[in-house]
Amino acid sequence: MLKSILKNHRMAMAVAIAGCIPFSHAVAEDDSRWLTPTMITARAHMFDANLNYLTFQHMDQLFASRTVEAGSEVWELPSEPVSLDGDYTIGDRTLSLQEALEATSTNALVVIKDGKIVHETYRNGSDENTRFLTFSVAKSYVSTLIGLALADGAIQSLDDKVTDYLPEMEGTGYDGPTIRDLLRMRSGVEWLEVYEFGSETQLTTVHDNSLVAYRYRWCDYAANDSKPGDNAPDASFNYATLDTSVLGCILEKAVGMTGSEYMSEKLWQPAGMENDAYWIMDGPDSVGREFYGAGFNATARDHARFGLMFLNGGMANGKQVIPAEWVREATIADEGYEPTAPDAPLGYQYQWWTDANSDAYAARGLHHQYIHIDPSNDLVIVKVSHTAQPVGRDAENAQLFSQITERLGGS
Repeated sequence: MLKSILKNHRMAMAVAIAGCIPFSHAVAEDDSRWLTPTMITARAHMFDANLNYLTFQHMDQLFASRTVEAGSEVWELPSEPVSLDGDYTIGDRTLSLQEALEATSTNALVVIKDGKIVHETYRNGSDENTRFLTFSVAKSYVSTLIGLALADGAIQSLDDKVTDYLPEMEGTGYDGPTIRDLLRMRSGVEWLEVYEFGSETQLTTVHDNSLVAYRYRWCDYAANDSKPGDNAPDASFNYATLDTSVLGCILEKAVGMTGSEYMSEKLWQPAGMENDAYWIMDGPDSVGREFYGAGFNATARDHARFGLMFLNGGMANGKQVIPAEWVREATIADEGYEPTAPDAPLGYQYQWWTDANSDAYAARGLHHQYIHIDPSNDLVIVKVSHTAQPVGRDAENAQLFSQITERLGGS
């Protein structure tokens, strides 16, 4: 970990000092505050294990951001608290609920059963108004925006080619795949999603140049450097944050506005979300785009509203906000697409993870973020975490969710 931190620090300073971004020109004057060596270094340290409980709560102080405005009409969620106290088995340990939350590095936990908030916990200085970064949970939101654009007619078909909307992708790895291929993480583009920040892996290279140094946009990389992989589109699952970034850029082109504007107009306000949300951006204000792959920040309650809306077939606050047909299509794996690999526990549909052994599905993010939706038990669990390592503790969280479900009378 220390080696990665130091390497990220050296990279950030080198970018600033060597002039990879010419501070004195090429950016608007108001953008310069995001390009100081101090800010670049701070972004490089966003994952630091002893501080990420805090950084994940305050990303708008590290990154340029765009607001997703809430409306004046709030979807009020009834509250009927239920005690979840008792013994929990996490790994091979028996713990109280609070000990289990600490053991799984929890910042917030919201549980909705039968349409009511039955449990709500905030930890480490957070509260019901804290807007958390939940990483790849953002992907499920982008999928939903694609579905809304399809319903609006701004996107004609999921079988349209990427290049129908982004002609700048011609001659790249994205020349050939369809929107549906990207939704399923089956673009066929050469991409290695390895979370070794501070290394020279493909993901880290784009992360460091785009999010840390603000040198180029994620879609710039797709248009200039992406290549076809070994598999044809739709042939094989390969999880790629780059695919979601391209979906976001397709959305922008199709609807003719920023992703944040469209999200506010078509999703956030109609659903009655309580707080403004925001996207961190992959560049300063004048040139940056929403980091569609993992940059969305919202309160745990509003994440819970999003999950409940899907549980209710797209209904929120008495309105059909998302077409029920899209909810089904996006979250129920088609035959042959679940699991993602032989004997894997999960499938993947349209930027949603599906449970190969039940009808449950989830939005999931790095460092163990979840919007877990369990239709059979009429249950939504939102968990916001700050684990030291980005992956590797899903089994512990699955244990926790299973035991919460049992305490609420589910199976």
